[in-house]
Amino acid sequence: MTTDNYKLTLQSLYETWVALAEFGASLTEDQWKTPTKCPGWSVQDNLSHLIGTERSLGGLGDTTHKATNLEHVKNPIGEMNEHQVDARRSLSGAAVLQEFNEITKLRKAFFDAAPENFFTDETMTPIGKAPMATFLQIRAMDCWVHEQDMRRALGKPGSEASISAELSVDRLCRTLPMVVGKRAQTPDGASVVINITGPVKRKFVISVIDGRATVVETPKDKPVMEISFDSNTFVELATGRTPGEQLRDKIEITGDVALGERVANSLNMMI
Repeated sequence: MTTDNYKLTLQSLYETWVALAEFGASLTEDQWKTPTKCPGWSVQDNLSHLIGTERSLGGLGDTTHKATNLEHVKNPIGEMNEHQVDARRSLSGAAVLQEFNEITKLRKAFFDAAPENFFTDETMTPIGKAPMATFLQIRAMDCWVHEQDMRRALGKPGSEASISAELSVDRLCRTLPMVVGKRAQTPDGASVVINITGPVKRKFVISVIDGRATVVETPKDKPVMEISFDSNTFVELATGRTPGEQLRDKIEITGDVALGERVANSLNMMI
């Protein structure tokens, strides 16, 4: 998905918001309070985080609340997120869902009324200066990833082959050359294959050429390793939710097994 097609990005974002609303409407209060693999966060906390971010981005006001337990916070962005989340911990899941529905309705109305140049003009994003459309791709990925966190915690899968799933996998795949080359230390001149088997299907051949890992159409020599996993496993690894060792039974490696395990253990790209 290119940044030029911002309308598809918006469709992705809207569909994920609808999926979250429908999923949330099915939950009991106990389910809302279920812990997820995001350290310190419950199912409800994940949705509170999305609310806080949309309020901030929409200029709709930040909380003045200050969380007191920051043990699991790793950086200033995480601390800001924690204040937003903690401000809603005393609320019921239903109340948080109502706020989510209200804020996403406002945000959708804003985006629908915005001119095209709003999406094509550059702005500051989590990856530096880029078009607003790129920022919205990151937002769609963030919303979908947290939807998956919530679903995974409750054993209620869904949205695994959605537009946002495709968008998110593609954005996470951008780090694969760095993972193969720098992190996993694949030898110079060697090639590896990374095979994502579905529901979102992707296949990459990555060769290390003059010390730099690059996606190629055809390797010069036979790949030294091929690693395969489904897209749900890939997302768990790439978002740092679960270490590779704990998902080893869902990962197939042929060839250089040690290299494959280094790749699997190096996929986390979240800060």
